[in-house]
Amino acid sequence: MFDLLVAVVAALRAGFRSRTGLIVENLALCQQLAVLRRRQLRPQLRPFDRAFWVLLSRSWPRWADALAIVKPATVVAWHRRGFARFWARKSGHLGRPPIGDELIALIQRMGRENSTWSRRRIAAELAKLGHDVDKDTVVKYLPKAPGPPRRPSLTWGTFVRMHLEGTIAIDFLTVPTVTFDILYVFFVLSLERRRVLHVNVTSHPYAAWAAQQMVEAIGLDPSVVRLIRDRDGIYGALFDVRVEHLGIRQLRIAPRSPWQNGFAERFVGTLRRELLDQVIVFGERHLLHLVRQHVRYYNEDRPHMSLDGDAPVTRAVEPKQIGKVVALPRVGGLHHRYIRRAA
Repeated sequence: MFDLLVAVVAALRAGFRSRTGLIVENLALCQQLAVLRRRQLRPQLRPFDRAFWVLLSRSWPRWADALAIVKPATVVAWHRRGFARFWARKSGHLGRPPIGDELIALIQRMGRENSTWSRRRIAAELAKLGHDVDKDTVVKYLPKAPGPPRRPSLTWGTFVRMHLEGTIAIDFLTVPTVTFDILYVFFVLSLERRRVLHVNVTSHPYAAWAAQQMVEAIGLDPSVVRLIRDRDGIYGALFDVRVEHLGIRQLRIAPRSPWQNGFAERFVGTLRRELLDQVIVFGERHLLHLVRQHVRYYNEDRPHMSLDGDAPVTRAVEPKQIGKVVALPRVGGLHHRYIRRAA
């Protein structure tokens, strides 16, 4: 009964409408029927459909009464979005100036040739070539690869930062070989500039061997006064005596607290991500050759965030006027250093 009453009222209203209004209303209804007849589970509105209703809303006062497939607020939103795009295009580029195609190609080249580099690493490398590019600009042309969040140690970290000069850290890491043997990599890291002072490989670590590595790394250098290490059983009494004779005070971290030797742990992670996870080790000599190559790259070429994008061995910024950018392969082509060279 109610539907019949609505139909009668609609028919009476139609009798008083102008011919133009009836034509426009029929046009609006036909357009919506065309949308609903499309063979899809849910009718999809095309750009033409949106443009039709936006134009109709600006030219016919009673457009909202004939609209059934979407809400009137949706049509208003379409109009506002179109208005914003129109003025954005008319006003031209806003914000940071666009970078050139050559620089974009260089960013993509660095990302392609160095799969483990982050956006900060690439931005730091570009800065060494005279390109002032923000890391957020770099990420526009690279796929995002976020790593797990790190939890810094506040108390110990603050202490270490206050005593970086004259402080070294040591640690072992294990590496499996192609025959499933285990090799041990020992390194000595200077915390002042994150520089690796010494690295060596052995299949049978013991206290006397580790003590000899300390002598080879430090010698009689009086500037080294503190040593951070874990409580591994490899460091025996002979190691303690040799380090004491070198005039170095040992700071042993708490049991099962590797974050207290965070700088060494960070280098272990870097070495694994940038080298060991990418290769298969055949033996002790092979591993020593790879690790020493990476340490040379780490010290002389690799930008470090903690050093404001510089390397442990300071790299000079090369102005653009020198010449074109060329790539120097490092670690067998796994990484690269980019320099400018005159044509």
